[in-house]
Amino acid sequence: MKLILRLLVTAAVAFILAQILPGVNVDSYETAIWFAIVLGLLNVSLKPLLIILTLPLTILTLGLFLFIINTVTVLVASDWVKGFKIDSFWHGLLFSLCLTLVISLLSKEERRQQNES
Repeated sequence: MKLILRLLVTAAVAFILAQILPGVNVDSYETAIWFAIVLGLLNVSLKPLLIILTLPLTILTLGLFLFIINTVTVLVASDWVKGFKIDSFWHGLLFSLCLTLVISLLSKEERRQQNES
């Protein structure tokens, strides 16, 4: 149940960000749900592989290369989902940073509320 809720929240945040940010277009909320599912699958499968393969570069850049890996993951997900389009790498970087920031803040708030109960 928690996984489904997390996917729906990610889809909602992606849909809202697509309305706000330039260069990111989404056809519908259903498309955003498919984007969240594909992004989740890529974060489980492709992202760890990319992190391992680029570990020396990540260490050399003091972890900043992880932003690039995150952006690549988002761009691949947008390529695989019809109706979700990101115009350029820089738009993808901005979108992935905002998506990560908002999801992290929401997760932190959820954990804080669980600890209070």
